[in-house]
Amino acid sequence: MGSAAGNPRATTPGQQLRALFYVLPPGESSFHTLEEVPDYVEKSIPFFIAFIVLEFAVSWVQKHKLSGRINDGISSLSLGILSRLPDVLFRSVDLISYIYVWNNYRLFELPWDSPWTWYLTFLGVDFAYYWFHRISHEVNILWAAHQVHHSSEDYNLFTALRQSVLQKYTSWMFNLPMALFIPPSVFAVHLQFNLLYQFWIHTEVITNIGPLEWILNTPSHHRVHHGRNPYCIDKNYGGTLIIWDRIFGTFEAEDAKVVYGLTHPVNSFEPILLQLRPLAHIWNTFWATPGFCNKLSVLFKGPGWGPGKPRLGLPEEIPVVTGKEVPFNPRVPAYLNCYAVVHFAVIMELYIDLLATVTVLSQGTILLRICFIILSLTSFGFLMENRPKAGILEIIRCSVFLGVYKLGYLRNQLTLLDCAYEE
Repeated sequence: MGSAAGNPRATTPGQQLRALFYVLPPGESSFHTLEEVPDYVEKSIPFFIAFIVLEFAVSWVQKHKLSGRINDGISSLSLGILSRLPDVLFRSVDLISYIYVWNNYRLFELPWDSPWTWYLTFLGVDFAYYWFHRISHEVNILWAAHQVHHSSEDYNLFTALRQSVLQKYTSWMFNLPMALFIPPSVFAVHLQFNLLYQFWIHTEVITNIGPLEWILNTPSHHRVHHGRNPYCIDKNYGGTLIIWDRIFGTFEAEDAKVVYGLTHPVNSFEPILLQLRPLAHIWNTFWATPGFCNKLSVLFKGPGWGPGKPRLGLPEEIPVVTGKEVPFNPRVPAYLNCYAVVHFAVIMELYIDLLATVTVLSQGTILLRICFIILSLTSFGFLMENRPKAGILEIIRCSVFLGVYKLGYLRNQLTLLDCAYEE
């Protein structure tokens, strides 16, 4: 919701935890106006951190190894932060478009406080998500945005936070039919719940949850979705429910060991590059492909399409998985990993404070902080790849940090460092 809520209703930690698993009942999550709807996503940040730590502990007990890598984890968190920064400045495009249709074209109005409205919206949001998600895999220009989420070669709770900054600008249209009769306040709750539910299914420490596997999207089903094995490609698109995949023929059960990531890995931890390289590839392919109709096909057919091929490409051209694939993992000194973790924690504090104080900050201060956050995330990506110019970029970043700190734009926000910088 970002800065959309004017005076959102407070939630208890227990309610917030249940919201994370989509088990907050209608009586506790129905609101008359959009301004009353809590920002469940922002308030879930402490739970995200707690569950990530828990996943690391459980993975260590189960397998005697950690569930992820520092470089990939920082990259995923950086992409998650980057994806949320536009919402600091503007109300979510999902809500803007939805409210416009509701105000101007609604056919009738379902009661906001009816449990039937709540459950209908639950099904509607999940159904819309299934089709948006499926089309994001089957239309190349949409895949260019969505592939960011699939770019990790690890599969853990960090991966759940690995989001595209561009994807939200195409997903909104799939929700508009609901705006003809479902109040925005009800829609806003389920839009967040559907997203939050998908956090916990990004893990390998939960193998199977029994009969619920038939109905719900689970870690096992979603591991398949993130796999680059040929049997995993374009399967299990569901958000909360797996029934849509079973109905429309896109379900696949977990079988052979899943190898995660893209069929053609990007091999980078730098968030801006991960966001934009696929678009650059489409641009180059578009101009290199002869014929107007073929150029349109580059945009609107599948990522594997080429002249003379079926809409989604040829299955036999999907790279074979041997099980011996080695994730992109540049060698970085241990002290550099420690440095990146500490400085990333500082940026996390700045980001969380920005979300909490955005309504009282000037637009200039907000833009300055956003630019500094983006510069920092880019620099961390360079460091994790051990690029030759990483040191120069980090010196520039630290100089900018000292400058804006001394000018007072970060004072009292970075509480952990106030004393150190005053010395």
